[in-house]
Amino acid sequence: MKTSTRSLVFAAALVVGPLVAPHAAEITLPPETARFADSPLPGFGVATAMCSTCHSADYVRMQPPTLSRAAWKTIVTKMQKTFGAPIPDASLDPIVDYIVKTYGPESGPAARPPATDRPNPAPPRS
Repeated sequence: MKTSTRSLVFAAALVVGPLVAPHAAEITLPPETARFADSPLPGFGVATAMCSTCHSADYVRMQPPTLSRAAWKTIVTKMQKTFGAPIPDASLDPIVDYIVKTYGPESGPAARPPATDRPNPAPPRS
């Protein structure tokens, strides 16, 4: 009797389940607005093509501008080796060069693009 009860419950679940099963929610995300800063450096095109497949340009732009060339080389290599980013070995140095000269210590404050395209947050309260 136990087996027939299980069969009956299973059959009922097959018939009733689709009628009461929750439907997947549809989520519409806003369009991506962050862009890598234009540059004549070869790494600009490579970073735009390779880095943007996994994350927003904001991830690069919100890093400390004092990160050294060696630190960026380590970060980009980690993206390739650890996280599986499809970056060819020959593209590592151009990407690092672009980032350091555009966002890092070799850019200078005047050349550094703003951290975001969005308005600045309210100043801290005193």
